Amino acid sequence: MTGARTWILDQLDAERGRWMLWLPVALGLGIAIYFELPSEPPLWLAGTAGAGGLVLAVLSPAGGPARALAIGLVAASLGFGLATWRTASLAAPTLGRPLFSMNVEGRIADIQRLPESVRVVLENVRLKGHGAPPIEAMPVRVRVSLGKGAPPLSVGDRLLVLANISPPAGPAAPGAFDFQRVAWYQQIGAVGYALAPAAVIEHGKPSGIIRAIDGLRADITARILKALPNPEGGVAAAMLTGEQTAVPKDVTQAMRDSGLAHILSISGLHIVFVVGLVMGFVRYGIALVPPLALRVDAKKIAAVVALLCALFYTALAGAPVPAQRSCAMAGFALLAILLDRAALSLRLVAWSAVIVLLAAPEALTGASFQMSFAAVIALIAAWEVGSAWRRRLHGRVEETGHPWLWRVAAGVGASLATTLIASVATGAFAAYHFNRVSLMGIVANMLGVPLTGFWIMPFGLLAMLLMPFGLEQLALVPMGWGIEGLDAIAAHVASWPQTATLVPSMPGASLWLLTVGGLWLCLWRRRWRYAGLPVAIAGLLLGAGPAPDLLMSEDGRVLGLRDRQGVVHVASQRSDRFVSEAWARRSGQEGVTKWTVSADQQAAGIGCNTGLCRWQKGPWKVAMVSDERKLAEACARADIVLSTVDAKGLCRGPRLVIDRRDAWRQGAQALWLDETGVRRETANERRGDRPWVPNSPTHRALGLKPPGA
Repeated sequence: MTGARTWILDQLDAERGRWMLWLPVALGLGIAIYFELPSEPPLWLAGTAGAGGLVLAVLSPAGGPARALAIGLVAASLGFGLATWRTASLAAPTLGRPLFSMNVEGRIADIQRLPESVRVVLENVRLKGHGAPPIEAMPVRVRVSLGKGAPPLSVGDRLLVLANISPPAGPAAPGAFDFQRVAWYQQIGAVGYALAPAAVIEHGKPSGIIRAIDGLRADITARILKALPNPEGGVAAAMLTGEQTAVPKDVTQAMRDSGLAHILSISGLHIVFVVGLVMGFVRYGIALVPPLALRVDAKKIAAVVALLCALFYTALAGAPVPAQRSCAMAGFALLAILLDRAALSLRLVAWSAVIVLLAAPEALTGASFQMSFAAVIALIAAWEVGSAWRRRLHGRVEETGHPWLWRVAAGVGASLATTLIASVATGAFAAYHFNRVSLMGIVANMLGVPLTGFWIMPFGLLAMLLMPFGLEQLALVPMGWGIEGLDAIAAHVASWPQTATLVPSMPGASLWLLTVGGLWLCLWRRRWRYAGLPVAIAGLLLGAGPAPDLLMSEDGRVLGLRDRQGVVHVASQRSDRFVSEAWARRSGQEGVTKWTVSADQQAAGIGCNTGLCRWQKGPWKVAMVSDERKLAEACARADIVLSTVDAKGLCRGPRLVIDRRDAWRQGAQALWLDETGVRRETANERRGDRPWVPNSPTHRALGLKPPGA
């Protein structure tokens, strides 16, 4: 035991220069613990733990592992406290129930241009119509989908739209994606869709910088689509301005299936391309003028110009959250160049993560944060590991007398290697969050990303530079050739069998193991780092247990069952695409259909007729009712009744009755049946007593109305 302790201390001492990299890990650990709690903690808890950590830090020997652990405890307490405080500070009214044909008026705070619609977030909201809540109970923000026929919009405009709105939806099943939690941190108290074209009743300030950028984005998009009227124009607009509404549906689907969808959304990849291209153009441009090159620091000038271009590009794209985070990280790297420090280092990534988590602790739980930092950390760690090998290879190539071969091979090899490493690093997180593994996505990315970086984006940047002179078509046309090739790659890879495979939901423990194992592998430098590899593999192999046999949506209107082959079906008159697709993904299947049975099953009393479905598993006879006229018939013969209509007090024979009111109060329902009994789990029970959970004690204590109130 003593020998093992000594060995560990020796390893830690040898890794002293890497201790700082674990500071954001400790900060994130505190945030993660907060979100894993079954109930809302008191605000004083973090302060007490942090004070204890400070005392331990003072009493511990300077520079030793004990002090480092104490500082880690302080960082974890800080993360825990920040998450607790931010949750409390963002409390806002939530719509009590669905409202139909409601006039929604508000100022546009955010615009999201998607392939199939334009989605806006309105603030300073006023609801007018039957059932509208009083002013003090109005949601702070409302998100409305306007469809494709929306008028020209700018942030700051005041919009009036006739819409159906409802409270933010809860998880489609216990443990599924929790949009109510996401909406809480954005103070979105209602979501909905337009019933008629929206009207801009007041424009924002014409001189405002945001409005000027929005106008510039619209003008650039129009000029791109004019120069490239084919589908390539929609993709070019998405890559240069973030406007995705002109991307054809078939192209979008092919991009998703092939694993290239990230190219359509402006994020880290695009920011890196812009920064790299601008720095290269500026540095080589200065080098072409020897008198100038001898008098100025071309690298630093290029860094300043690249930073300005990255900021402009992010603003032009509407500053989506992934682009903001990537721009911040690029800014740190360029600042390091200006200060004569290493631009690509894990220390830079660590400080970037600290800033992001301090500003928005809830970002830790999002797929965007996890996947972007996983890719960057893995790439830099791999770069560090391969540095000695690259130097040896470079020396051998120089000896051949053909250094240009090294430059070409290094460029191609680096592009392929980075794509492979980033795909592997993010693939596990994509499987956890989206239940999808793009098996051929690595192939598509190894072809598509270099094409984007070496052909499409350079011509896109050139087109932006030529636009003030009206010559953008000279660059947009060859850019379109590259996009045509990219579309062909996406379509071809998407057509391969098993290109994208759905996988059953992974348990929360998988995410913990993947994160801990991956960080241990990437943040340390000595051989003990490889102990993280089996931990990460264990996270991938950890099973979530059997899927539920019966399901009910959170609004109590959709019922589902899983047959003996493990296939999920809808077993109610009403279906909901979002809910049913979520059920299917969590079971690892592509979509669900209405439940149909064989003639033998119908003869045995199993099957569906109008408003009533019967099913049996082992000793349990189940009835699923979606027509109140069938309720008495269902209750007379079943052991378990799931009903989309009110059944309590009317259905006394069965051993278990769950109706829509149970779903309204408790969230989505899931049941597991076996020979020994029935296990039932609800979404609200799974989430615990948290402020974003309707009907929870903390939610009620804040005076926020639950759905159905």
